[in-house]
Amino acid sequence: MKTEGKICAVCISEKRGIQKHNIRSGVLLKDWGLEGDAHAGNWHRQVSLLSRERIDEFNRELRAVGMELSEGDFGENLQIDGIDPGQLPVGTLLRIRGEEGPLLRISQIGKDCHSHCAIFEKVGKCIMPKVGAFSEVLEGGNVSGGDPVFIERALERYPFPFQAAVITLSDSASAGRREDLSGPKISERLTENGYQLRETLLLPDGREALEKALIRLADQRQLDLILTSGGTGCGIHDLTPEATLAVADRIVPGIAEAMRAGSMAITKHAMLSRAVSVIRGKTLIINLPGSPKACMECMDIFMDAIPHAIHLLRDEVRDCAREPELGADLRTI
Repeated sequence: MKTEGKICAVCISEKRGIQKHNIRSGVLLKDWGLEGDAHAGNWHRQVSLLSRERIDEFNRELRAVGMELSEGDFGENLQIDGIDPGQLPVGTLLRIRGEEGPLLRISQIGKDCHSHCAIFEKVGKCIMPKVGAFSEVLEGGNVSGGDPVFIERALERYPFPFQAAVITLSDSASAGRREDLSGPKISERLTENGYQLRETLLLPDGREALEKALIRLADQRQLDLILTSGGTGCGIHDLTPEATLAVADRIVPGIAEAMRAGSMAITKHAMLSRAVSVIRGKTLIINLPGSPKACMECMDIFMDAIPHAIHLLRDEVRDCAREPELGADLRTI
């Protein structure tokens, strides 16, 4: 993979819902995005990125039917030649120009297309949802067409903490009939342990919405850890394990087995738990019970082991035999 490319176009749209246009030069604002762009803001999709090579491939198809698209038509802020942002893992740092130039960190690959864009309306498909990338602005500065772009090695001043999400499954809580008590407890515990909480979701019991959320969080946001709460029992609406297994690439049975074994010392009802623990891509997904107390008890069982699993999934561990003992803070290695 090339480690150097260049900016081909700098694009903005002053209002949401309209196509972007090439302004040639702009200003990237720290923690915000491209100045003047309607999609900039204090969120994880501050700057959209697209490979020039991908655009050229798409345009070759369109020319066969007498069409061609211009800079910004796909909704991208920065077109980059020589580097394909959509092939980079979340967390990758991109430096523009050099040491004093803007610094971006890839935050998402692809996106869900809920309302089709103008490109889709014209030609029936779009490449941004599949091969586009999004980034946050860690260091601001000017950006212009022709500026070189480098894949930056990890900088000590910008550590990439563990990324996590929490999903609560409950018909009554999602309908507003009762308060979600488990989700906030789990979120607080993760934050206390140094995880960066990227999303918290409250969904009804069942499979469809959960499967979609797990796929999006694992594939697009490439989170390290997703914890679900609820839907793990024997009730007819308890389908969290089925949804989790449906999206899994691999299973990690020991985590769920350890939770059941540890919980059996507290209540015999633990044997009725159907919770599973799996991997999708590089994301570890663990089902927790619906009770706030039981969630904390289960997290007591596995929290010390999870950092090692995440480092393995990030491919940051080369020799397990020489790693610190279980329970050490592997976030610092």
